Amino acid sequence: MGNVQAASSSPSSANSGGTTVPPPPPLTAPPPVEAKAAPENKDTSQNPGNFEELHKKCKDVFPQPMEGYKLMVNKGLSNHFQVSHSIALSAVGPGAYHFAATYVGSKQTGPNESYPVLLGDIDTTGSLNAQIIHQFTDRIRGKCVIQTQKSTWVLVQADSEYQGKDFTANLTVGNLDLINESGIIVAHYLQRLAPKLDLGAELLYHYGSGQEIAVMSLAGRYSASNWIGTATVGQAGWHLSYWHKGNENVQVGVEYEYNMRAKESAVSLGYQMNIPKANVTFRGMVDTNWTVAAVMEKRLLPLPFTFVLSGMVNHLKNQSRFGFGLTIG
Repeated sequence: MGNVQAASSSPSSANSGGTTVPPPPPLTAPPPVEAKAAPENKDTSQNPGNFEELHKKCKDVFPQPMEGYKLMVNKGLSNHFQVSHSIALSAVGPGAYHFAATYVGSKQTGPNESYPVLLGDIDTTGSLNAQIIHQFTDRIRGKCVIQTQKSTWVLVQADSEYQGKDFTANLTVGNLDLINESGIIVAHYLQRLAPKLDLGAELLYHYGSGQEIAVMSLAGRYSASNWIGTATVGQAGWHLSYWHKGNENVQVGVEYEYNMRAKESAVSLGYQMNIPKANVTFRGMVDTNWTVAAVMEKRLLPLPFTFVLSGMVNHLKNQSRFGFGLTIG
């Protein structure tokens, strides 16, 4: 579901992969939940999914490099409740401590889906990121997101999503201020036209400070047995992606992005390799801005530890970032 934080501050600088910006940073993953209720009968075999996840398969191949050191400890307190502690130390900024909590309800709608879901994350500066997700019916899902920075409200967002048999419609309202007459409204629609072809549209409307801006984008996705091609074209720019699965352990992704406002374009190549016998996942990427990055994840079985080693170098700007992390639980 859409996130409109960046659009609120600079609506004309939306990126080419759709006018909305990525959702808030992912919080701690929910713990396993025992089945408390029988799954609802919902046929989603022809549902195309969410508009904002059109490029997700390709983006998941690319690494997310970090800088410095990060330690995360996850603790499941029950089948429904989990907490986590994380400490990050960096040479380019102040260190930070985050406390996160996740609650998963007992309404089971699928093998790996239970609602409601409540997530919260707060750091030592008092910045808060909270989300509430609930499946009201077998077709309707709602989401609320609240973000603060210290004592300042940054984002208040409400999403509603309707999943039909072969389409998904979504409406997002963010930072709505009836007194000052400002806010952002984003509408998505994604339709499955054929077993392998999906087409959709996005409309973003921003008003406030005496200005009104509307931005529209069109998107399409073709899904074959081992590859997916996706394109998003709009007034803000273009976003093309191609994902290919070589075998069970190798995936490759290519992205092309063009920002019409900045008149800039970039091509990125990413890949992911899994080495099951070594419990290692390796992700790497290179782009036309002379950036090279890689992240290696090593699961230290049978212990519940995951070691992460990260590196990124930009040869054109002579910049580099290196880091490592450890996740427990």
